[in-house]
Amino acid sequence: MPLEFELCPGRRVGGAQPCFIVAEIGQNHQGDLAVAKQMIRMVKECGADCAKFQKSELEHKFNKKALERPYTSKHSWGKTYGEHKRHLEFSHDQYRELQKYAKEIGIYFTASGMDEMAVEFLHELDVPFFKVGSGDTNNFPYLEKTAKKGRPMVISSGMQSMDTMHKVYQLVKPINPNFCILQCTSAYPLQPEDVNLRVITAYQSAFPDIPIGYSGHETGIAISVAAVAMGAKVLERHVTLDKTWKGNDHQASLEPNELAELVRTIRLVERAMGSPVKQLLPCEMACNEKLGKSVVAKVTIPEGTVLTLDMLTVKVGEPKGYLPEEIFDLVGKKVKINIEEDETITEDAIENHVKKVKC
Repeated sequence: MPLEFELCPGRRVGGAQPCFIVAEIGQNHQGDLAVAKQMIRMVKECGADCAKFQKSELEHKFNKKALERPYTSKHSWGKTYGEHKRHLEFSHDQYRELQKYAKEIGIYFTASGMDEMAVEFLHELDVPFFKVGSGDTNNFPYLEKTAKKGRPMVISSGMQSMDTMHKVYQLVKPINPNFCILQCTSAYPLQPEDVNLRVITAYQSAFPDIPIGYSGHETGIAISVAAVAMGAKVLERHVTLDKTWKGNDHQASLEPNELAELVRTIRLVERAMGSPVKQLLPCEMACNEKLGKSVVAKVTIPEGTVLTLDMLTVKVGEPKGYLPEEIFDLVGKKVKINIEEDETITEDAIENHVKKVKC
């Protein structure tokens, strides 16, 4: 199975494809549909590929006691955790409205299904791919049922071990080969020393036939850009309109100017990654003509002389002649004309010697 697959209609990920940038709106919309639409437009204008939310069917994600427990955090939207979550949760009809809006403005739309019933709804909604949040990555019944839906999957790996991720791969791969794994550390905001970007490389070695990506909860954009330079093919970052808003995620989220800069910088880095072939490039020709050095005569060399190393030196010469790297090849060759001190050694001055072509 190839490393590359179609994550969304008309958009492939992996291989030589550009990084697919997911803007995680999550529940940073504050439970306000108008704000949610504003955020979808914002991530589109910033250049992200996908606007993503988090969908829960609360009675299927939490037990009764979890929903009834008091929630006194400064970030709370209700007296109990259930009231808090219900304030932030959009209805099915509201999700359909958001999906329609995203389609109208031209950006991919999906959500993390935070429980099995949420996945059923998202499947009915016909999202292009399922995002599996870190909290469900080791929920193997959920993972198996989601994989069997046949949609591409993006699986985060926060709070998991490499042993668990091998089990995830072994479970999902035979059922649904179109998935990728994201390195992720579940802390908000994430400190640099806990990012562990080298896990990206470890995943690339352990799972060479799927794309690997990165889901970041750090502040700023530098670490995410580094992840792309290391080969992350899917990048997810939380976004917000205002980091000072109420809510646990806002502080670890990117504001619009940061998201726009992240996208610009990633696309710049992707251009800079270029080719692994090292060669003299057309853009270097002017510099090479001006500063490129040649082998020149250190002393006057009479016709018929057999060259020795102490007769030769390297300078910026006019005209151009043998490259500095060819100086040892000239030793032992006979000159067929007189060469004055400080003159360039040119091909027509050497008997039976063909100048090498530099590749």
